[in-house]
Amino acid sequence: MGERQVLPGYCLLLPDPVVPDLNALQGDDRIQYMADMGLLGDALKSVTGAVRINYAIFGNVEPALHAHLFPRHADEPAESRTAQPWALDWLTAPSFSEAQHDGFKDRLLQELRRRGALR
Repeated sequence: MGERQVLPGYCLLLPDPVVPDLNALQGDDRIQYMADMGLLGDALKSVTGAVRINYAIFGNVEPALHAHLFPRHADEPAESRTAQPWALDWLTAPSFSEAQHDGFKDRLLQELRRRGALR
């Protein structure tokens, strides 16, 4: 889960072990990471009811491969509905907290298990 929930359900995906960037993954490891990103997106879309998922991989600030997944919702305000996530107000976005987001995290894990992404 993202530290700031700028959009409800915002998540990050990291490989295990962590590598500097996508190009550091080879063959099956790269294929698996990209497949995992798609599976996480499918699960997020299902659990949040999002109309789409925005995906981003940068690595400019943090030199460790990580993908940002942002569920986008039909009920977002018109002025931000098509904005890229970094244009949103991150300072006022709610912080992730186990107490507040634990139920969501449990539903997401359950959906990932249902899709065979977790054992």
